[in-house]
Amino acid sequence: MKMLRDFLDSQHKHFVHGGKLEKLYPLYEALDTFVYTPGDVTAGNTHVRDALDLKRTMITVAMALIPCVLMAMFNTGYQANLAMGKMGVVAASGWRGWVMTSLGLGVDAHSFLSNFLLGALYFVPVYAVTMIAGGIWEVIFATVRKHEINEGFVVSGLLFPLILPPTIPLWQVAVGISFGVVFGKEIFGGTGKNFLNPALVSRAFLFFAYPVQISGDAVWTAADGFTGATILGQSALSGISSVDYTWTQSFLGLIPGSMGETSTLACLLGAVVLIGTGIGSWRIMSSMVGGLIVTVLAFNFIGSDTNLMFSMSPAWHLVVGGFAFGCVFMATDPVSASMTQKGQWFYGALIGVMVALIRVVNPAFPEGVMLAILFGNVCAPLIDYFVMNANIKRRKLRNA
Repeated sequence: MKMLRDFLDSQHKHFVHGGKLEKLYPLYEALDTFVYTPGDVTAGNTHVRDALDLKRTMITVAMALIPCVLMAMFNTGYQANLAMGKMGVVAASGWRGWVMTSLGLGVDAHSFLSNFLLGALYFVPVYAVTMIAGGIWEVIFATVRKHEINEGFVVSGLLFPLILPPTIPLWQVAVGISFGVVFGKEIFGGTGKNFLNPALVSRAFLFFAYPVQISGDAVWTAADGFTGATILGQSALSGISSVDYTWTQSFLGLIPGSMGETSTLACLLGAVVLIGTGIGSWRIMSSMVGGLIVTVLAFNFIGSDTNLMFSMSPAWHLVVGGFAFGCVFMATDPVSASMTQKGQWFYGALIGVMVALIRVVNPAFPEGVMLAILFGNVCAPLIDYFVMNANIKRRKLRNA
């Protein structure tokens, strides 16, 4: 490591102001601070000093996402092998089938290795394209603005593949993350200045621009010619009692859906890490769950003869779709979420209520987490504004 440190120090002069590689300083700084502690640190008695900087925050979030990443690769392959087994297919199509056959692995949903490797062949390319395309935009904006490359994209670049279906075309992945990085973050000033979650902006763009490839019944299972609705889709058509999966399967994540959103258990493991480190707000998580439960119970009480979603219990709502993933990793984004402690209660509850409203009242659009969180992002500054104004008024009255 000392050799690398000496090498980076020897090259520093070429990247600083006046050096021949001055314009590439963001790339040098990104490599230097990724491996080592930044050279410029806060000092003196006039600043609050904390070991938890942006880099450590983002790395912690990325570590909390590891269970979801592992489950994404396993379940994607598992669902594909199950579907191909039902259709009598002996090998996956295209280059993935060639790789699996070369490794001596066939269509076997009972084989952990077959499931995991096949799922990885879907997830890894999506992740690689996301990091390459989004990373290019990060470097371009950092170079033009002459500032360092922020670590925020490490998390956004990992969140985005997890909320996509496994069959998404790679060119759409590149287009989607480009839109999210540029129009969801960089035009507002970059990391820390965006008021919308960039990963959700990317997915929302794909949803409205290319709905065929990101919605419907044919995109959730990576098997050619196989169609199957998600639990929310089945429930909207024929009720929760008719679904092909159990509550336990839904909790574990052994169901079709976006690659990293299916497992509530994996999300709970991530929640323990985020809450334990103080990075994720437990107020937002708990109030979002509470808002959903209260609203769904109200719909259960009202009932409906024509809308079967009115009868779905809160227990099911909590484990299907992207609710758990959105609650733990998306709604708690420290940049786009409410920042005041009291405001976080209102912010989380608002998102939970909106998820229930979208899912139940509009069964044609069974999922509601993405739009609910984006709506919460838009309202977060207004919530904080009213909370801070109320605090100011109380202080004035107390000190009048």
